[in-house]
Amino acid sequence: MFDILVYLFESYIHTDAFPETDLLTRKLSAAGFEEGEISEALEWLAGLRRVSRDIHPGTAPSADSVRIYTEDEQLHLDAACRGFLSLLESAGVLGAAHRELIIERAMALHDFTITLNRLKVIVLMVLWQQEQEMDMLIVDELLTEEDDWDYEPTLH
Repeated sequence: MFDILVYLFESYIHTDAFPETDLLTRKLSAAGFEEGEISEALEWLAGLRRVSRDIHPGTAPSADSVRIYTEDEQLHLDAACRGFLSLLESAGVLGAAHRELIIERAMALHDFTITLNRLKVIVLMVLWQQEQEMDMLIVDELLTEEDDWDYEPTLH
């Protein structure tokens, strides 16, 4: 599923060029992706669009709020993932509303272990679907798979 999401980002960098679901399904199938993975990825993206419409500025966390992760969130998003989100937020790449969308979409993936690389794809998809301008260095970081990279946030 994550390969499909990256493929969609690379193929349709401008979200307004995104084809209708039937055509997109045929294109993904022609590109060699399996039907089950295609429907799973498209369902996840539809969920992202649905959830992002439900977050209104009045209900989004304020910029100075502190995020406390639930026990389930801590089990699903390890310290490296939570630290990476914190890093992106402190660097100004993510706002509180985007952070919440990312956490919600990660938690929606019950059948997946969320590794740092998978979280990066989720971040990329949220920013892309929200049509946020992204620095190319950030895009490069989000698309880089670093299996041996051991991220540990520093506390000040």
